[in-house]
Amino acid sequence: MTVQLPSEIVVDRFLPTVRSMLAAELSDRGFAQREIASRLGVSQAAVSQYLSGDRHVEERFAEEPRLQATVERIAEGFDAGTMDDYEALAELLELVRAFEDRGPICAVHEEEMPALSGMGCDLCVRGRDSGIQAEREVLSNVRRAVRQFANATGVPAHVPNVGTNVAMALPDAVDETDVAAVPGRIHAMRGGVNVPANPEFGGSHHVATTLLAATAADPSVRGAVNLATSENLLAAVPAGMEAVAFDAAYEDRRRRLDALFESGVPRIVYHEGAFGIEPITYVLGTSAVDAVETGTALAARANDGRN
Repeated sequence: MTVQLPSEIVVDRFLPTVRSMLAAELSDRGFAQREIASRLGVSQAAVSQYLSGDRHVEERFAEEPRLQATVERIAEGFDAGTMDDYEALAELLELVRAFEDRGPICAVHEEEMPALSGMGCDLCVRGRDSGIQAEREVLSNVRRAVRQFANATGVPAHVPNVGTNVAMALPDAVDETDVAAVPGRIHAMRGGVNVPANPEFGGSHHVATTLLAATAADPSVRGAVNLATSENLLAAVPAGMEAVAFDAAYEDRRRRLDALFESGVPRIVYHEGAFGIEPITYVLGTSAVDAVETGTALAARANDGRN
């Protein structure tokens, strides 16, 4: 992977595309190549290449309605004499700023630098920030935990019908948008597990509710994974690791969990279901990876029939 600045995307991909589109628009309005070259600040030979299609055009930019409208507006202004170079530059700079903030320049930049994927170009637009760094670390931890869960032997047998989720909370999390998880949940499928999407903040409700109650009581607890409650799974809980039951009802669940965790947060909490509610076990940990390591170890012990 190469470290690449967003300004390189602007110079190498955005600017040639704009110049090519402007050259075509001005040519259609009867501008001579020499006049076009003067307006664009390039050589007449370059204009000839733009018009003949010999210069690369980034289609993701060229197909953007906002860029098309800006190019047409500038070309019309040049033709009518109602726009000068300063105003044209202002239009393009405004468009660059918009494209860099979760726009097509951001998308191309993420493609060139996969380390930025999922960050929405926050690093480029908003600068280095401890909050953004924390979000990145949480998302990375959940991605790693999901891979471990998906690759663990015997896990599908313990995935609930409603699905499993792997979650991790930000420090000082207050609501579901501070918890990263997999949208759509993880489901057992053809002897394996299906992960429908990359983790994102706000991707869970029930697992997030349990985790938020746990981390509010003990800030060191920030990860969780849910499994199907079964006799074998509960029997696999090793000595010294407490599994605590709670009522399955959804109504006032957060309040009841807060009360449950007042005396301490166990590594495992579970319920045995109710009408329309599948029995679920929540495995908690210091991170998503920690929770998954504990959860997959329990699943393996349950499959082996060991206590």
